[in-house]
Amino acid sequence: MMQTVVVGGGAAGFFLAINLKEMVPEMDVTILERSQHVLAKVKVSGGGRCNCTNSFAAVRDLSTVYPRGHRLMKRLFKQFDYRDAYEWFERHGVRLTTQDDDCVFPASQDSCSVIDCFLAEARRHRIKIRTGVSITSLDDLCNYDAVAICTGGQPRAERLQWLAATGHEIIQPVPSLFTLSIADEALHTLMGTVVEDVQLGIPGTKLRASGPLLITHWGISGPGTLRLSSYAARFLSESDYRVPLTINWTGQRELEVKELLTTIAARHPQKQLSTIRPCGLPARLWDYLLTKTLGQRSQNRWQSLNEKELNRLANALTNDTYQTAGRAAFRDEFVTCGGVSLASVNPSTLESRTFPGLYFAGEVLDIDGITGGFNFQAAWTTAYVAASSIAVRCQAS
Repeated sequence: MMQTVVVGGGAAGFFLAINLKEMVPEMDVTILERSQHVLAKVKVSGGGRCNCTNSFAAVRDLSTVYPRGHRLMKRLFKQFDYRDAYEWFERHGVRLTTQDDDCVFPASQDSCSVIDCFLAEARRHRIKIRTGVSITSLDDLCNYDAVAICTGGQPRAERLQWLAATGHEIIQPVPSLFTLSIADEALHTLMGTVVEDVQLGIPGTKLRASGPLLITHWGISGPGTLRLSSYAARFLSESDYRVPLTINWTGQRELEVKELLTTIAARHPQKQLSTIRPCGLPARLWDYLLTKTLGQRSQNRWQSLNEKELNRLANALTNDTYQTAGRAAFRDEFVTCGGVSLASVNPSTLESRTFPGLYFAGEVLDIDGITGGFNFQAAWTTAYVAASSIAVRCQAS
């Protein structure tokens, strides 16, 4: 009987093991997990709801959702994509629902639906699960016919040295989904304010992102911030997370905003500035920007604005500049970019180019996506492809 070991009891590891048993029922499959609990990251993902994939309805180019690994993902999607993942979960008893923002969650809005499914399938297929097992060398796995590494993202490169020792190139891991700290006490007073259509950028680079932004007691969070942190992961790491940051609070061009402000001033000359909020900005944010830009004149009426002040307001609305003061790990999600280089694996099978019978799946590979279910989809896709490859290897032996 052929034996396969899956190193890592997370999303990719369980998905690979279950699919492998479905493809080759006679296969002996064992999952080894370093910690005492399996599927821990699945449990807390998406605020405990598990954003398990995305409809991809708004995705025209995979590079916009996979800053690293988009070419490989495009290739692997021919074998197993988001539609296959949706159908797989529904077929295995996990009803799904697609939100207006294209994120896909269990209809139960509970990550336990996914966990219970995986554990039930593992029991049904008699997959062995061993926890508290740490692997530090491929020599520890020499008794198995096939080995699948699904250890997830590693915050420290040292944990991947045992793979580097066998000829695999390791790309230095760095965080790629995190919130940004901004040392501005006045901004912190707006804690809890959400702005729906914001554009973020790092001056002097092409790094840009858009989406909802949440102001926190330490800086900024929300999907737009997380998206920028993903695109700029390496740049921010190399800059010690201290860079200039521009925020366009309106999502519009400066000239358009200037024309809007001029129109408001002409139509409502006697109104106080604070009473009419351009672009539907939250009241607290508009008051903050008025004070920041005009000082004591922020209490004046619209008719008092001169050309210079209109320009300054338009600039504040579309090119508000801050200095980041570090990063903070997002409570519910933590993703790294880096890991095993994609050059180290066969792009069709995910088998190691240097160690036959060794496969990789999930975040241990140098693939990572923005927030929105894309990282789990990468786990499902790579795990399925690796399982298929191991199945073919078994049938050929």
